Order: sequence, then structure tokens, then C-alpha cells
Amino acid sequence: MSDSTFLIRLAESDDDDFILGLVPRFINFPLPNGRTRTDCLKGIEADLVKHLDEQPSNSYIFVAENEDGDAVGFVHIQKTKDFFTHRDNCHISDIAVAEAFEGAGVGRVLLDHAYSWAKEHRCQFVTLAVLPGNENAQRLYRNYGFDTDLMRMAKPVR
Repeated sequence: MSDSTFLIRLAESDDDDFILGLVPRFINFPLPNGRTRTDCLKGIEADLVKHLDEQPSNSYIFVAENEDGDAVGFVHIQKTKDFFTHRDNCHISDIAVAEAFEGAGVGRVLLDHAYSWAKEHRCQFVTLAVLPGNENAQRLYRNYGFDTDLMRMAKPVR
């Protein structure tokens, strides 16, 4: 399947079930010390529900469709301010591809869209966060040209 077979469009209310159905894809790998699958799932889902319901002015969710019109992935972009320069950044809060379409180029098309969107909106950087155990996503992001900018470290309090 070539990249040209995917259409990217703004999410609509009838996409909510598809988007929320991909939440388990965010934890299909070893989680960091102190993180539980339940907490991660609940947190990601609650954040997405909030953005889907409230549609804040700095939040944009785009859905990728295949040539048959089926949703195959999504990217959630938020416009943020850079900590150091206070210029606009484009932060990819969430990006997920339906398991059946993994490896078909959907992730790259969604990253292309986020990058083009950031360029159009004059953002300084496209940023994202990835859990250390998500090696497939890290590989995709590195191949796309992402590099470590800041590294967040945590220690559970017990």
C-alpha cells in the first residue's frame, strides 16, 4: 500500500470510538518502573476524551483513512510554547496506527502531516514524548529525524 492511498482529515465525533479503541496500543511494551498499565490506560483515555469533548483551541486531532474510507490511525497535535524561546511548538501528544495497518506507512504519513501542519503554523519544533520501552515508535521517530531534546527522568516514591 503506498502512502498516497491515505487521506488525513480532522477528527469528527463519530471517530471517538476508533480513536479511543487505539489507546491500548500505547502500552504494548514494557512500561517504566512505577507505571502500571491501568494507570497509563486511564490517563491516556481521560486526556483524549477531554480533547475530543472540549476541543480546546490549541488541540487538533487528525484521522488517517485508507482508500476505502476506513480509519487506520490518528495523530493528536497541540500547539505549545517552547520553554526556552517561548516560540510556538507543535507537540504530538498522541499518534497511533491500527494494528492491521502497522508497517503500511500510516505512521510516516501522520508524521508528515504533523510536520507540514507545524511548518504552516510557523512552529519552531515538532516535539513528542515516547516511553523508553516503545522501541518501534522510537525507531520510527529517529528514522524520521527526531532526536533527543530533553530527557525526563523519574523515580517512584514509595
